[in-house]
Amino acid sequence: MTTDTMTPASNAGAPTDVVLNFPDNRLLIDLCGEFDKNLTQIEAALQVKIIRRGNELALVGEMQPTADAAQVLQQLYERLEKGKDLETGDIDGVIRMRQSVQGTGVRDGDQIEMFKGGGMEIRTRKKTVEPRTVTQGKFVQHLFEEELVFGLGPAGTGKTYLAVAVAVSMFIDGLVDKIILSRPAVEAGERLGFLPGDMKDKVDPYMQPLYDALNDFLPGKQLAKLIEEKQIEIAPLAFMRGRTLSNAFVVLDEAQNATTMQMKMFLTRLGEGSRMAITGDTSQIDLPRGVKSGLVEAETVLRDVKGIGFVKFKAEDVVRHPMVAKIIKAYDANSDRNG
Repeated sequence: MTTDTMTPASNAGAPTDVVLNFPDNRLLIDLCGEFDKNLTQIEAALQVKIIRRGNELALVGEMQPTADAAQVLQQLYERLEKGKDLETGDIDGVIRMRQSVQGTGVRDGDQIEMFKGGGMEIRTRKKTVEPRTVTQGKFVQHLFEEELVFGLGPAGTGKTYLAVAVAVSMFIDGLVDKIILSRPAVEAGERLGFLPGDMKDKVDPYMQPLYDALNDFLPGKQLAKLIEEKQIEIAPLAFMRGRTLSNAFVVLDEAQNATTMQMKMFLTRLGEGSRMAITGDTSQIDLPRGVKSGLVEAETVLRDVKGIGFVKFKAEDVVRHPMVAKIIKAYDANSDRNG
């Protein structure tokens, strides 16, 4: 792939024309997407115009946006050369990575390598997962390096999804012997006693997001067998009392709904050879009025303890529908206005 740039010398803000040449027409088709939808996504995000001419793409716009768009297209093309799929989220991830280093003093050669097949890939039996924001990358790095990691921030930022992905990856590689996923079964407006069925039937709806994540990473029959053999456990937080969790990867989801005593109980379950990931959103606490969140307290008490990782996600890290990030920002702004 070659790049030709024509830049007016007199005005740095004047339109810049960058021409990229892609030798493999088949990969170029995948890069552009059906009806050039991928190019449209890049144009909208970076405020450039992309014109397709045979096996070339011409980028027209101001100097910095066109340079960014060229880098994004080059990284996406390299991804396709390695045989990887290219989805909307992958494009969004590469764009976010480019934007996150603007003005930080990071050089082009220092760009985060997670989208170039580096060590930030999380390999599972069904798919390979890659962080799509810098914060997600930090979180994954902490999960692989630290024994205890807190991931704090709004819904839709991939905290639990990435934690479960790393748990499955480490289990497959034999680094842990089992996976334990847990949530506080807090009645967020619902009453457990009025739900039909036995205790498992009543609790399972609260655990469903954890089942959904596992189903993304493991084939159905294998997952069912691992759960049957108790190599993978999904249980309410209350069931953790009295256990010592050794050689396991343990994930506590929705941790903002754990009380102070429950959080302390859970943290002290950490056994030899185990790792813990604790995720939650302190803006969505469903505990009864006057009951303090154990996650809020843990953030204060453990902040300076060596060996514990804390990663804070923001609305900018939301990887669901773009409207979700706007909704979170609107609520945050309203909360700030109201004190």
